[in-house]
Formats: sequence, C-alpha cells, structure tokens
Amino acid sequence: MDALTKNAIQILKSRYLLRNKKGELIETPDEMFMRVAQCISSCEKKSTFYRKQFYHLLKSLKFLPNSPTLMNAGTKQGQLSACFVLPIEDNLDSIFTTLKNAALIHQSGGGTGFNFSKLRPKKDLVSSNNGTSSGPIAFIKMYDTATEYVKQGGKRRGANMGILNINHPDIEKFITSKSSKKAIENFNISVGVTDAFMHALKNNQSWELINPRTNKVTKTVPTQFLWNLIIKEAWKTGDPGIIFLDTINKHNPTPSIGRIEATNPCGEVPLLSFESCNLGSINLSKMVIKKNSYYTLDWNSLSKTIQLAIRFLDNVITTNYYLLPEIESIVKNNRKIGLGIMGWAELLILLEIPYASEKALNLADSLMLFIKKESYQASENLAKEKGVFPNWSKSTFSNIPLRNATCNSIAPTGTISVIANTSYSIEPLFALAYKRVGILDNQTQIEINELFIQKMKKSGLWNNELKNEVLNNGSIQNTDTIPLQIKAIFQTSLDIPWQYHLKHQKKFQEHTDNAVSKTINLPEQTTVNEISKIYKTAWEYELKGITIYRYGSKSNQVLQKCNLNTSKNC
Repeated sequence: MDALTKNAIQILKSRYLLRNKKGELIETPDEMFMRVAQCISSCEKKSTFYRKQFYHLLKSLKFLPNSPTLMNAGTKQGQLSACFVLPIEDNLDSIFTTLKNAALIHQSGGGTGFNFSKLRPKKDLVSSNNGTSSGPIAFIKMYDTATEYVKQGGKRRGANMGILNINHPDIEKFITSKSSKKAIENFNISVGVTDAFMHALKNNQSWELINPRTNKVTKTVPTQFLWNLIIKEAWKTGDPGIIFLDTINKHNPTPSIGRIEATNPCGEVPLLSFESCNLGSINLSKMVIKKNSYYTLDWNSLSKTIQLAIRFLDNVITTNYYLLPEIESIVKNNRKIGLGIMGWAELLILLEIPYASEKALNLADSLMLFIKKESYQASENLAKEKGVFPNWSKSTFSNIPLRNATCNSIAPTGTISVIANTSYSIEPLFALAYKRVGILDNQTQIEINELFIQKMKKSGLWNNELKNEVLNNGSIQNTDTIPLQIKAIFQTSLDIPWQYHLKHQKKFQEHTDNAVSKTINLPEQTTVNEISKIYKTAWEYELKGITIYRYGSKSNQVLQKCNLNTSKNC
C-alpha cells in the first residue's frame, strides 16, 4: 500500500476505521480496504477474484469510493450511498415524514437534498384549521436544527441542499435566509432557476411569483431585482448558488419517470425523489508514467481503472443496505452511479501545464471524453453480463444497452482527497500551503503541497525565506526569485481568473452525464458585478449549477491560506 500521510491517518482514525464498544480502534487502514473489498465483491460469481482486484484498487489509492462506503461496507446495516433526494409535499405528514427519513439518512452517513417549492408561502391559508402557513423558510430552519443534532453516522455533521424555485412567493426571504449570524448552518442553498427567468432577465422583463397551492400569481417583480438580490447575497455569504433546472432536465436520462427538481448537497448529482448517489473518484495523480524525468498520462492504466471502478460502483447498488423501500426500488431500477476524478491540479503540475491555459482546457476535454467513453463501455459490458437497468426501456438510452442510467459525476472529493494525498476534484490548488480547520472536532491540519516542494528543490530555489513566504501567503505570485514559467504552473485558486475556473467546469460538464461540483473561489476584492457575470456565463455555458465563494465571506472558513506561520492576519 502507498504510504498514507499523517493527515490521512488522522482522518481515518477519527472517522473511518472501526471501533469496538469501548471506542477502541480495532482496524488498520489496510484492514479497512480489505473489509470494503470483501463486501463489494460479495455479489460477484467470481467473488474471490474481484475481492483481490478491488482490494488492490483501493490500497493503491488509484480509486476511492464515497465516505459512507469506506465507513460502512461490511458492517451491520451498511448504508453505502453518499446522498439522497427526498420529496416534500405540501402537508404536515409529508414534511415530518421526510424530516424523520432525513434524520435516519444523516445517522447512516448520508446527506440529503430537498426542493421546498411545493410548500405554500408564509401566511397563506391553512384550510384545515383556518390558520396560516409557516412557509418553507420556517421548515428549512426546522430541518437545519434537526440536522445539528443528528451527525452523519455519528462522525460528521449532516449535509443538506435546500432549493426553492425562482417563482415561489417566498423567494426573497429564501435568498437572504443565510445572511444573518444565526443563519441556516447545515444547508447549502440554491435557487432553482429556469430558462424562462434567464430570458426574462436578458430582456429586462417582470417576473410572476406563483402560489404553489392555488397556481395563482401573488406578485409581479422585476427580474433584475431578484437577480441583484441573489448576486448581492452570494457576494456577501457564498449563498445562494443557482441550479439550472431546465438544463438538468434536458439531460434527464429517464424523463418519463419524473422531472428532476433537486440535487445532492454539493450539486454534482441531480436526482429524482428517493434516488441516491453512489460515487467514487479516480486519483489522476496516480495515472502517470515517468520517462526521462518527464511525466505523461498513462491512458492504459486509466482505462483499466475505469473498468474496475464502474464494476465496483455498480456492485455498491447490489450490496447496499436501503433505509427505505422507496429508495431501494428507484435506485435498483435506475442504477445510477457517478465515477469522477480527483487530483486534476496535481496531474497538471506533473505534466507542467498551467491550470489557466488553453492546453489545460484541451486536456480536460480529451480526458473527460475518454473517461465517459470508457465508463459507458464498462456499463455496456456489465449489461451484457448482468442485464440492463430495469428502467432502461423507458430511458433515453433505449438504443444502447447499459447497466446504469448515469455513469459519471464530478464530486468535491473532500476527505477522500486527503486520504489519497491529492488535490480536490477538478479544483486548482487552493493554496501552496494552507490550514484545514474544523473538520475533525475542530482540529487543524496543515497542508504544504509536496509537488511544489519537490519542484523548488529540483530547481535549487527551496530555502527558509521561500518557505516562510509560502506559509504566510499560500502563493508565490509576488515572489521575484521564481521564474514566470514556474509561477504559471503553481498558480493557486485565488490567483486564477474566474474565466478559467468556469471554462474548466464547462469542459468537464460537456462529458459528464450527471453534474460537476465546482466552487469558483474568488479573491476578497471581487465585485458584485463580476459575480453577476459568472452566474450569467454559467447559464450560457449550459452548466447544471453554479457556486461561488469569495474569500473571507464566512467566519468559519474550512480552508485558510494564511497564518500558518504565526501572523495575526487570519
């Protein structure tokens, strides 16, 4: 097994490795990988063969599944899915049943996504008792409070996505719902935006807000007013993001089964009600060959990894423990999986390609197209071996026999990137050195990029002065002693123009059947007008969602680029 870093071992001990009733560790990382491989291969006719295959895949850190699979595979009632979408209808029975189901999901290690748009607005009539409705915001706060007290799997705080459509009468209150210090803390929130709204915005038209109970217009407002409110709040707090509902449903693989109205907490998987996402990511920093001191992409190794990873994720659906019969039914009927990537930034560094370059965008295009084609081929092979997904005849793939309704998704890869010792998802390096705060009972992890240190030593540039510069600022862009070519390769998230962040998301989305979770990290001095341009461009690029984060706009920021050295600036 590749050596695990100190940070990786810290996370594994805190969250993933099994403990006895006394709370004592009873498992090593190697035993964890074997436990997972044993469970996921148990449904195979050649179970011994695939147990070995999966074990080597995991321990090599070439691929890792989502956290609940690592935590729960091979345990009693092992719930292996990362996230779920649950429906909320306009009645108390539905609201509280869904709340109970969400609590069970959080307890098992999963996250939840909801669209609250069917709920009648605040102060609307409740005919059963001649009272008035509390409105969706009140119920979101109730869900938020419940989440606070039910940690995911007892190991992490619950994660939620809350969506309200742009035509709901309470949309203004929703947009500003995270602006106060006592705001909703356990939800990402996004506005469900339609093409009709974006066209109305383009033409400076008014917009009708419609009561979902009566389907009658309650108010007409300028589209620009709502847009400005969204942008101002996103600038201020990072929320709300936007979910482009029509773009999502344009690519819905099973439109006859239902319209997609919500996503998982980070937005990379649009799901029907009761569907779950079963995710895993390939570590691109392991997909290279070194020849004459230079690295090239190992396409053969990547192909083999994709084939095995798709089989692994499909087996997750078979071996999973389902908390609700509704979840089991639709998940097994559609068999959606999401194979993605991590280590994109490190791959570019190894290949000496700047993130903010056309060369990087061209590679993103060819790489993700390759991953998509190989994934579909793997799913087709599984369909011949095990059968197509049951809803296949009702899908848009009725001419291609596939085992899975979706195959690819670009997830954020939070802690699994730390375990794999690589960069998050398709993000650039957040900083060359940074603090990771509050992820393990408020412990702090310090991260200094190893590839950067290696490059500096090889170039004869590594010294205490440069080390202190990086520890204090997280960047080398203002360092005179570093050649421009090296500076370009090691540009960090806040150094890179937003246009390139967005272009990377576009390239990966073009070949991803689910969606791409990407945060457009922005410098503190970013203007409201620039954020407006980013959100509009995202729609023009036919992205399925967009999220920005202006540095320093939250007091409890997980990643911090400075104060690694003792300064008081953070």
